[in-house]
Amino acid sequence: MSLALSAAYWCVLIACLLPYIWVGVAKWGPHYQNDQPRDLDQYQGFRRRAHHAHTNAFEALPFFIAAVVMAHQFGAGGLWVDGLAVLWVLFRIGHGLAYITDRATLRSLLWVGAFIANLALFLAPAFS
Repeated sequence: MSLALSAAYWCVLIACLLPYIWVGVAKWGPHYQNDQPRDLDQYQGFRRRAHHAHTNAFEALPFFIAAVVMAHQFGAGGLWVDGLAVLWVLFRIGHGLAYITDRATLRSLLWVGAFIANLALFLAPAFS
């Protein structure tokens, strides 16, 4: 399968970039002290939540990457896999935004949605 034809592979790239977007939100502005970048005391409010979204985005990556690779490796249908991967990315973008804006229940629901989409990616070859 060509990289140009698989939206799922492009979703992996987007997923890999999401943690950097969230940490950019956390660090943007004059409050940030680059001499101690891992000092969480410098982050308050939405910036602290953006930093937590950053770490959570990194935690979600291995499961998603493995699901996409395995779905393709075992011959799952392209549109089904692409759709699930796009859905996962949309859930994860929503998750990060809900995290930053302090909407805990919505954040948790979006996390569950992404988790289910990931499970479906793993199971896709069995139903193709």
